[in-house]
Parts: sequence; structure tokens; C-alpha cells
Amino acid sequence: MRVTLIACLMITAALLVSACSEPPEPPEPPAEPTPPAEPAEAVDEAPETEEDTNPLLVESDLPYGMPPFDQIEDEHFREALEVGMAEHAEEIEAIAGNPEPPTFQNTIVAMEAAGQVLGYVGRVFSNLAGANTSDTLQDIQREMAPKMSAHQDAINLNPDLFARIETLYEQRDELDLDAESLRLLEEYYIRFVRAGAQLSEEEKDTLREINSELAELGTEFSQKVLAEVNDSAVVFDNREALAGLSDSAIDRAASEAADRDLEEGHYVITLLNTSGQPPLADLDNRESRQRVHEASLNRGSRGNEHDTRDIVRRVVELRARRAEMLGYDTHADYILERQTAGSVETVNDMHRQVVPIAFEAARAEGADIQEIINETEEEPFELASWDWSYYAEKVRQRRYDFDESQIRPYFELDNVLKDGVFYSAEKLFGITFEERTDLPTYHPDVRVWEAFEEDGTGIGLMLTDLYSRSNKRGGAWMNSYRIHSGLLGGHSVTGNHLNIPKPPEGEPTLMTWDEVTTLFHEFGHVIHGLFSDVEYPTFAATSVPRDFVEYPSQVYEMWAAWPEVLANYARHYETGEQIPQDLLDRVLAAETFNQGFRTAEYISASVIDQEWHQLTADEVPPLDEVMDFEAQVLADWEMDYTPVPPRYRTPYFSHIMGGYSAGYYSYIWSEILDADSVLWIKENGGLDRETGQHLRDTILSQGGSKDAMELYQDFAGRLPTIEPVLERRGLIDDEG
Repeated sequence: MRVTLIACLMITAALLVSACSEPPEPPEPPAEPTPPAEPAEAVDEAPETEEDTNPLLVESDLPYGMPPFDQIEDEHFREALEVGMAEHAEEIEAIAGNPEPPTFQNTIVAMEAAGQVLGYVGRVFSNLAGANTSDTLQDIQREMAPKMSAHQDAINLNPDLFARIETLYEQRDELDLDAESLRLLEEYYIRFVRAGAQLSEEEKDTLREINSELAELGTEFSQKVLAEVNDSAVVFDNREALAGLSDSAIDRAASEAADRDLEEGHYVITLLNTSGQPPLADLDNRESRQRVHEASLNRGSRGNEHDTRDIVRRVVELRARRAEMLGYDTHADYILERQTAGSVETVNDMHRQVVPIAFEAARAEGADIQEIINETEEEPFELASWDWSYYAEKVRQRRYDFDESQIRPYFELDNVLKDGVFYSAEKLFGITFEERTDLPTYHPDVRVWEAFEEDGTGIGLMLTDLYSRSNKRGGAWMNSYRIHSGLLGGHSVTGNHLNIPKPPEGEPTLMTWDEVTTLFHEFGHVIHGLFSDVEYPTFAATSVPRDFVEYPSQVYEMWAAWPEVLANYARHYETGEQIPQDLLDRVLAAETFNQGFRTAEYISASVIDQEWHQLTADEVPPLDEVMDFEAQVLADWEMDYTPVPPRYRTPYFSHIMGGYSAGYYSYIWSEILDADSVLWIKENGGLDRETGQHLRDTILSQGGSKDAMELYQDFAGRLPTIEPVLERRGLIDDEG
């Protein structure tokens, strides 16, 4: 069992912040090697235990090397991570100390093959810490985060190792390398430089201290956010306060109250990590809506034990200081240099284009909602943020004459998955999926699916974990347990995660349209992992720039609404009747409804992310001014429209504390590529094998083996523009 150095760096990032991704959330792209901390003693000496008693340290005999979840206990991870670090450290030391002159094989390829135990264990650990955490896993996470940071820094800042990489980099034009190998060599050199390999020893020591503290703070933040979202659940003491919710939703609230040992007659509304909460669309009682919404918006800033404001400001300060040490003006400059956007100014320009259009549309939508309030309420009031979803639904019903309760019976989970998601994959790629009920999982709700090529050859596995629970992070995401590469072989084992409320026992899972499109979205990440066909693990699967990783998955959302696919899965769960065409037409016509709100809430969070990370270390505000800073950003950008708060406020903005720091703009950036690609697909065959094969050959199989925009042009034959995404969202007409 071996893994690449850069895969190890990716795993470390996941260990540091397990909740870095929220809906619809993606896989981890390759992490930048981050700066240094004192080497941990555990790296030098492995525990004196029998490795064969730990299932994580024995090659799995399950299909595709799937982790033996039925044998893994939480405590196994501590030993396995320590063993993995010790083994990896020895392998790296042997490479760095090799007396032979450096060659591509004995240095770069050797590093690609090193650390497989640590890579595998780290992936399994970080995935379970996000999907099925426990007190023990959280303790291990806190303990191991600084150790993993130190281990990573010991590699990044090893002068002998970097000397070998630098020698090869300087000789790269004489090495006669193929294109992927040359890209790999250049990638190693750039990443080591960005990790601080050229700093003085004194600066390296400072960098180690910064990285160690960041590792601890990242873990603390993710655990506090999870604890706070559970602690902030809203308790009601009468059923009338929940009028408007469905009977099943009220039953879930009663069950949640019982699980929390509250007296009979109490109800608990749990929260998601976004600012907006689903019950707000249905709750008739305005006071109930206000309680739920304010509980959501105040998370992390209440001055309790879960307050994250000081963590945020300290992380931003440390990131800025690190960037300055490495020669960058700000952390945003450091991050964006390696993304397809390329620079702070490019992202700021995109924001300047989108913000005024989005908020003009949102204000127009708000005016329509205010009209409804004035017409229907005996005592009209001014639209507030907790009213938006409730009255927007009334506007939609008036305009399109349907509501969610009419369409949900046609979106039963198994139908959507098997006859929608899998059906589209077979039509596009010829692949099929079969459920494996014989394989162990980490939770009873998890299901395992084996993927097959058109000729019956097995490709890999997908685990689906689609229901919410209190020990699972919020949002939706894909992850990898195993990855395939030409160098090391193996197969892909992926995870597909949503947070759909689980219905009472015996009742069907009926999905909202948003949940349907999110399931298609996450499957887009899954096939990006399953189809990976590159030589080097560093470039495997979703190892692409953060602002490109969402692109393939956002393209895949198009098949949720593709007429042939919809006709195949949108069937009534009781009668089997297809969704009526007139209802379907209204659902699709409503696709652009409320897009001003959705774009505005997203883009305001994206700007907040950039503004935090475009600060210098000396500009970071103190704890008691954190929320004032956010408010000032909204005002400066003319986004301070109170009915539409940011999708994530700073204290619970898990994206920017994890893999999306200075990168939350990625969703809209990827959607620009996506919208242009959808036009190409519609113009070039649509749902057929030729289209699917072209997408697989040019994008999905290539991982990060080429420059991201080169991949895009290989697929589309052109550069994208912003107009298609704005037209799709109904923010401009087709004439601009």
C-alpha cells in the first residue's frame, strides 16, 4: 500500500478541517503543501503493536480494496496514522539521502510511490470524521492534526529532498520526459517552493509554527461548527407553532425532541449549515420563522463555547502572515496564482460584473414578495429575511401554479437514483451500476454500488450516504477512499453524500427538486473519480484546481432536467404514473425563479471570502469587530440588502476555513464553464454515447494531467464567456 507525496498533502488538509465543504460539495482537490511546524516525535518511532491486528494496516481483501468497515474501530486510526507517518518518513528520507544523482525515477516517481499506508488510512479517517464522527474520532482529529502538519512540513522543508527536485527542474528540458511526466516534475518544484523550501532556516521555523497552529485551529473550527449547528436547534412546545409543515416533518421534529430527552409535546427543528433553512418555506407562523432564522444567523457569534470568531480572525491573520513570508501580498494572491482564475484582480472583476446584476434582480424579486405581503396580510409588514422563502413560494405558486408538495411524490429517492442518475450514465457512457448488499458499511443507511463498463469489466465502487444525522457534517460532497493510477494500479472507491431528512420508518424518501439536482451534481464528481485514467496519482481523479473541480459536476446537473431522463425517473411513488407534462413544464419554467436571491446570497458569501483573504496580517480586525467587518464588506459592495443575507456568514463559513479559502468563487466560476458546455452538448448530440465518450476522453479521464483550461478547450473547442450563465439564471435576456 503506497501513496503519493502530494496525495499525502491532500489527506493532511482533509484531516485538518473535515468540514471544508458544504452543499453542493465537492471532493478535495490537491492541497498546496503548507508551511511548517516542529517534527512530531511520533514520526520517529512506530507504536509497539502487531500491525496485523489493525485492519487499516492490512491490505483489504474486499472488492476493489474497499475498507473493511465492519472490522475498523475508531481507536485503530491513531495507531494506523502513526505507523503510516513513520513509514512515509523513512521512505522520504531514503529518497532524500540517496547517494545516486537525482533522476526522474529515483526522486519524483519514488516520491509518487511513497506513503501509501498513510494515504489510505488518512482518506478513510478524514471521510469517516466528516460522515460518521464520534467523540473518539474528534479526539484523534485534534491530536493528529498538528502531527500531520509537522510530518508534512518535514517533507516540504527537507533541503536535501528539495535540492534533488530543483536539480531535475533545472534540467527538465534535457530529460526527454513525456508531457504528463514533465508536468509532474514542474508541479513538485512549484509546490515545494510555495511550501517554503527556499526560505531561510529561521523562516522555516516560523512557518512550522504557523502551520501547526493553523492545523489545530482548523480542527477546532470544524468541530465547533458541528457542535453549534446541533446546539442551535430550535425547540417548540406546541404543535401549532409548526403549522404549515407537513405531518411527516412535524413527526420528525417530535422524534428529534424525544431523542434529546425532551418531554412529550415538544418539537425540535434542526439546522443545516447554510444561513437559510428549509422549514422557512413552509412555516405559517411568522414568529416561528423568525426564531429559526435568527438561530441560524447567530451561530458561532453568540459568545458561548462554540463561538468561532476568534478562530476565524486568527486563521486569517496566520494565513496572511504566511503568504507575506512566501512573497505574496495576501493569502488570496497566494491561492489564486494556482487557480484557473490566475489572479485576485480577475476574481474581483468577475464579482464586479455579477454583484450589481444579482442584487438588482434580488431587489426586484423582493418587491414582488412585498406585493404579496401587502395583498394577503391583514396587517402588512416589511419583508424580512425570515419571510423570503415563505412568500417567495407563494409568488412561485401564483406565477407557475405549483408547489413542492405537488412534485415531491414524483421524486422518490430510488427512482431518481436508479432510473435517473444511473440511467443517464448508461446512456452517456455505457456504464451500469449494481447494488452490493454483501459488502460492509460504516452506517446502516450507507449503500454500496459496483460500476461496470459496457463490456462488463468492473470499474470501482460508489458508496451512497444520503440521509442527514447529528454526527454528520452538513452539505453534500463526494470523497475517495481509493484512487486509480497507471503507476500504482488499483481501482476507485468513492463516496457520495447528501443530507436529506430521513423519513419515518416505512415511509418513502420523497425529494425536493433541489435535492434531485444535488444528487446528479455529486454523481458528476463520482464519475470524475471513477473514470480517472492518468499515470501519476498526483493527477488522479478530482486533483484539479479548486475553481475547476465543480465544473464536471455542474455539467452533470443538466441531465436531471433532460426530457428523456426526467420521463424515466419522475414517476409517482404509489401509482407509477409519470409526472404530468403540464406540471413538468411549469417546474422547468420556474428554473429561473428566485435566481436573483440565490445568486445574491451566493455572491455575497464569495465576496466576503475574498475580502477576508485580501487583508494583510496587520489589517485583520480584533474579535469584537469580526461581524462589523462582514457588515462593512456588504455595505461597501452595496450588498447590504437585509432580506438576503449571505449564504454563509463568517462564523459558520466552513468552506473558507477548509479547502475553499479565497476559493468560494469557484462555484460561479465553474458554472461559467458549465453553462457554455451545456450549450455545446445541446448543439452536438445531447444524451448519447458519442457525447458521453467525448466528455470522458477530454475531461473526466484526464484528472489534473493537463492545464485545466487546456482540458476545457479540448472538450468545447472554445473559451467560455459569462453570458450563458447569466442567461441561464434569468439575470439577463439572450440579447444581454
